[in-house]
Amino acid sequence: MADGRNNIDRRSFLKNAGVIVGGGAIGAAGIALRPEMALAADAVKSVPKTVTQFRCPICNKDFATFAELKQHFKTDHPEHVEPVTTKLNINGEDCEVLIEPHWTLQRTLLFKLGLSGAKHMCGRGACGSCTVIMDGKAILSCMTLAVECEGKKIQTVEGIAADPKWRPLIDSYCKWDAMQCGYCTPGFLVSAKALLDKKINPTEEDCRQALAGNICCCGTYNRHPTAIMEAAPQIAKGGK
Repeated sequence: MADGRNNIDRRSFLKNAGVIVGGGAIGAAGIALRPEMALAADAVKSVPKTVTQFRCPICNKDFATFAELKQHFKTDHPEHVEPVTTKLNINGEDCEVLIEPHWTLQRTLLFKLGLSGAKHMCGRGACGSCTVIMDGKAILSCMTLAVECEGKKIQTVEGIAADPKWRPLIDSYCKWDAMQCGYCTPGFLVSAKALLDKKINPTEEDCRQALAGNICCCGTYNRHPTAIMEAAPQIAKGGK
C-alpha cells in the first residue's frame, strides 16, 4: 500500500532502492539493480586467487608458508587436524583457500571468499537458503564440504546477479513481490536459474517442483512460479 506522505509503495522501493548483493536483506538476496551490476561483478572478481595468509586457526599465529603452518600443527597441535588448501572455481573465477577440512562450502564462500549470498539458516539441508549450482545442478552448500568441490564449477547468486542475461528473473521477482524479508531469496533465485538452464519454458508445476526444497518463512510461495514463468521468454532471448 502506498504511503500517503511520500507516495512510495513497497514495490517501488524494492525496484529503486539500489541495494546490492551482500548488503541488507534484499541486497544479500542478490536483488542488485542495474546501476549496481558492476558491483556484483566486482564481488565475483574480487575473490582471492591464492592464499596469502597462513594463520593457525587454533592459536592465531601467522606463518610465511603453508609448510611452516603444517609443521606448527605437528609440533604444537598434534591432537588437531591440519588445515588444507583447496582450489575452487567460483562464478568462473579460479581461487585457492586455506580451510579446515570440515568446512562447508557455504562457510568457505562467506568467510574466505566474501560471498554472502548463500545463506546459513538451518545448517542441515532443510531450507534451501544456501543453494548454489555445482556443475549445472542445484546443491545445498551447507551440506557440501568445500574440499569435495575441487574440479567442480560453482555458481552463486552473486554470479547470477552480475550476468545481464538473468536480469529479467531478478526484475520479475521485484515486480511480483516474490520476497518479503529477503533472507531466503538467494536460494530461490539460484534454484530458479538451475531450472531455467534445463527447461526454458517451465510450467507452474515445473517451478513448484524445482523450488520444493526451498522454504520461505514469509510464505511467498505462490508468487515464485509467476515470476519465473514471466521472465523465461526474455531469458531465452538473452535477457538484459
